[in-house]
Amino acid sequence: MRADAQRNRARILEVAFAAFAAEGLTVSVHEIARRAGVGTGTVSRHFPTKEALFAAIIRDRAARVVEQARTLQDAHAADPAGALFAFVSLLAGELAADRGLAMAMAGAGVDLEAAAGGPGSDITATIAALLARAQRSGAIRADVQASDVKALMMGCLDDLREPPGPDLGRRLDILFAGLRAP
Repeated sequence: MRADAQRNRARILEVAFAAFAAEGLTVSVHEIARRAGVGTGTVSRHFPTKEALFAAIIRDRAARVVEQARTLQDAHAADPAGALFAFVSLLAGELAADRGLAMAMAGAGVDLEAAAGGPGSDITATIAALLARAQRSGAIRADVQASDVKALMMGCLDDLREPPGPDLGRRLDILFAGLRAP
């Protein structure tokens, strides 16, 4: 790829990430092109659809979050429940700051599993692995599934159209108390 094409692609991704994070998935490709200072044809050459553009952003964001999960698992080697709770807190914070990612995780318009389901970027598999480790330690209820953790965390975020209020931390504390083994 030519140097100018690489710069355009990087600029498009940067602008699209900021737009989707701040405004959700409703931002048009035309608007992203305008903000990036390129034509819509340039965006289309790199990303044939809006979904392809968003999927590229999601893969990158998910890979970063999954890498942070590895760091948290190492930091909480003696406390698997702590690693799970730290990751869920981190993920909730990311979702609170990035409305586009939150909408994707909630299933709004983009198949998160398809976009970021590969090795090194699968958030749901990461939750499942941390959960299984915490369950094996006896710290987390055995009847909890990764889909439960994901759904409950999304519920903590409340209304994805608005930034979360000050109750997010309290809601996460309630979630964590409910996940603990009796």
